[in-house]
Amino acid sequence: MKKSQALSIIAKNVETCTLCKELAEYRSANSYLTVPGIGNPNAKLMVLGEAPGKDEAEKGEPFVGRSGKLLTNIMKALGWEREEIFIANILKCRPPNNRDPKSDEAGNCRKFLDMQIRCISPEWILCFGRISSVYLLGKDPSTSIGSLRGEVHKHNSCNVLCTYHPSYLLRTPSAKEKVWNDLQPIRKS
Repeated sequence: MKKSQALSIIAKNVETCTLCKELAEYRSANSYLTVPGIGNPNAKLMVLGEAPGKDEAEKGEPFVGRSGKLLTNIMKALGWEREEIFIANILKCRPPNNRDPKSDEAGNCRKFLDMQIRCISPEWILCFGRISSVYLLGKDPSTSIGSLRGEVHKHNSCNVLCTYHPSYLLRTPSAKEKVWNDLQPIRKS
C-alpha cells in the first residue's frame, strides 16, 4: 500500500473517531472538522503542534491561521517548502475554549499519530510548544519547553527538536532568535 493511501485511511479513521466524548460532541455542535494532518507522505520533516484552533477546525487542516503563516515563513527561511513537510497535531479535534489537551485525549489520539509517524518515517520531527513536546516524548506534562529546547531528542528512529510554538512567537517576537537557533540542526540536514 502506498503511503498516501495509508495516510488517507488514517484520516478517515480520525474523521469517525468518538473516543473523546466531549471533543466529539463539541466538534459536532460547532460543525468543526477533524484535523488529521496534511502534507508530503515522504516528508523528511514532520511538524507537530498541540491541537487545532478555530481556523484549523473550520478548514480541516493544521496551522492555517496566523501561526500557520508564521510556520510557513519559518520553514522557507530554513529552506523547506510547506509542500515538502507533513504537519499534524497531538490532538486531531479542537478542544473547547482552546484549552490544553487532556492526557486521556492525547492518549486516544496517540494511536493515529503513531501510525502517521510509522507511515511517513520522517528523519526529523519538530515539536512546536510544550504540549506537543511532552506528549510525543512521554515527559511529565509539567515539563517546561525551556528544559526540552537545545538538544536533539529521539523518538524511535526519528530525531526530535522542541521549540516555542509560532503562536508564542506572535506574542513574544523577541523569542524568534531562540527558535532560529533551535532549528539549526534541521537546516543543516
